[in-house]
Amino acid sequence: MQFDIDMKSEHKALFMSARKLLVEYYQLKEIKKDRITTYSDDKSGICHMRTMPHGIDIGFLKGTCMEDKYSLLTDTGKVMRVLSMSALNIDYIKYYIDQAIKINAEKP
Repeated sequence: MQFDIDMKSEHKALFMSARKLLVEYYQLKEIKKDRITTYSDDKSGICHMRTMPHGIDIGFLKGTCMEDKYSLLTDTGKVMRVLSMSALNIDYIKYYIDQAIKINAEKP
């Protein structure tokens, strides 16, 4: 399970800090899957997160609908965008998570 791999990573502390923000501050539901850990609200998925060699990646499931004033989102997929971090920046995470939750709330 990916969560178990994340807990053994050298970036465990970074993962756990971001996870705390998602689960405790935003009260998102955490779902531990074989390949990824996902976070959702009552409507649907918001993001997923995993450790990477550089730190963590937070993948926003509706990332193409989000503003990116910091120019930090990457990926060329049809819908998803990824925020890669090697150090915790709560302001960046909140900026993107707030948008993702708002997009979900506007979903019919």
